Amino acid sequence: MIRRLLTPVLSAVLVFSIILTGCTPGGGDTLPPPGSGGRLNLAATEPYNLDPALVGDAGGLTFVSQIFTGLVKVTATGVEPDIAAGWVISNDGTVYTFTLRQDVLFQDGTPVTAADFKYSWERALTPATGSTTARTYLGDILGAEAMLAGESSSLAGVRVIDDYTLEITIDTARSYFLSKLTYATAFVVDAANVAEGGEWWRSPNGTGPFKMDQWATDAYIMLKKNESYYGGVPSLDSVVFKFLAGRAMDLYELGEVDVAGVDLAYIDRALDPAGVFAADAQVISQLSLYFLGFNSAEAPFDDPLIRQAFSLALNRNQLMALVFNNMNQAAEGIVPPGIPGYDPDKTGIGFDPELARELIARSSYGSVANLPEITLTTLGYGGLIGSDLEAVIHQWQVNLGVEVKVRQLEPEVFLYNLKQEKDQIFYQGWIADYPHPQNFLEILFQTGADNNWGGYSNPLVDQLLAQAAMLTDEAASEALYRQVEEILVADAAVWPYYFGRSYLLVKPYVKGYELSPLGVPVLQNVSVDRAVEAPTGLTVS
Repeated sequence: MIRRLLTPVLSAVLVFSIILTGCTPGGGDTLPPPGSGGRLNLAATEPYNLDPALVGDAGGLTFVSQIFTGLVKVTATGVEPDIAAGWVISNDGTVYTFTLRQDVLFQDGTPVTAADFKYSWERALTPATGSTTARTYLGDILGAEAMLAGESSSLAGVRVIDDYTLEITIDTARSYFLSKLTYATAFVVDAANVAEGGEWWRSPNGTGPFKMDQWATDAYIMLKKNESYYGGVPSLDSVVFKFLAGRAMDLYELGEVDVAGVDLAYIDRALDPAGVFAADAQVISQLSLYFLGFNSAEAPFDDPLIRQAFSLALNRNQLMALVFNNMNQAAEGIVPPGIPGYDPDKTGIGFDPELARELIARSSYGSVANLPEITLTTLGYGGLIGSDLEAVIHQWQVNLGVEVKVRQLEPEVFLYNLKQEKDQIFYQGWIADYPHPQNFLEILFQTGADNNWGGYSNPLVDQLLAQAAMLTDEAASEALYRQVEEILVADAAVWPYYFGRSYLLVKPYVKGYELSPLGVPVLQNVSVDRAVEAPTGLTVS
């Protein structure tokens, strides 16, 4: 799924808040009254763009997932058909033949055909499009690398057999290839819509359950239900995403929103069994990892002893308790709970300041005094950093005697240009695009991978990843991925910080509100019934 970049600074603003009546978003724009089906008013962050070929952040993906769709989708039971009615895979695992549904329309009424998918993928792979996700999610298809290099204008591995039959040939058998097609880069777009040029995605002609109605910059986006949606017309007439509307918990307490994310300041009140919010609280595990990455290609973290020393100097369990009030799970490894191959008994590199100082003494630098200036890259504004980073930097200072500076980047720059902009250390998060260990271990650590921001390179890791990818035996594949994870943790490719959890308050009269396995709201299933009585107890999933 979903490929989603999510940093801790942004996590609190990516939870959506629902109300049923009209609203006046920022800027004074008054919306028309909702129709008989009701309206969801959501608090959100304004997206940078809604082009499926370009979107790479969690906020933008939530919008794109309502407006556009693809051949397949991820659900709680795995990869399922979407626009595809079904598919056949060749015996050698390299040829996928998809049969498309014949009732799928773009939102202007134009039928969707196999040729639309070929166009969409070729456009994503064209260098001029500037996609940072195309190689990751479409790069296994024959001819993709030639397109990315500007050596071809067509995708050799995609063949349109007829209007509703599409054949895809990949370079070698890969157990996760079908899962890759669930991400937005593989969604279908309308060529005529794109040909309008400019920011065509402000008036997108998609295939999803909702369509764009209004976009008031700095104020709101309003989506209306797609009456021709092949997956069933949504119950609600419209969905409004309000920008700069205030803290979700404040709005929730005032009765202005019906779903809110709970931040650290409110967690004790929200989870108090005797409190007013007890019946509303839900805890949902994320398929996510938050970590401190090291620039392995440059000094001083090109020396693995320095990476290991900086990792050993951090007390993860203490940070979880004192900084996060144990809201999140300490990450001993890289693969989070809920992903096949997760090891609940895994122990990471540990906390040992004395050994950390010894490793620095044994390193090519010999002493902390010989280390170059170290800067940590993070996301944010105004020079204010969170307590989660403050505590880390303090522990390095106390346990190693190292002063680490911080450089903040604006969110859009950080999310889309971290590989070029990073300093010696960076603070990052990754939420699964699909529930497979490859989505963490290969995408983040394979030599040369687009999302290998730290430039980590290990020939043995690359070899094991290639072997695991080609195995159809799940147990054998998972064994290799676990071996890769062991190497990465021992080598301190990154310092795993924590696995995320989402804490939500949901009013009892909101029905069908759920997140996909990848944390994206499934809004077409939401309805409201204010006559419903409040349930009791805390829901944990």
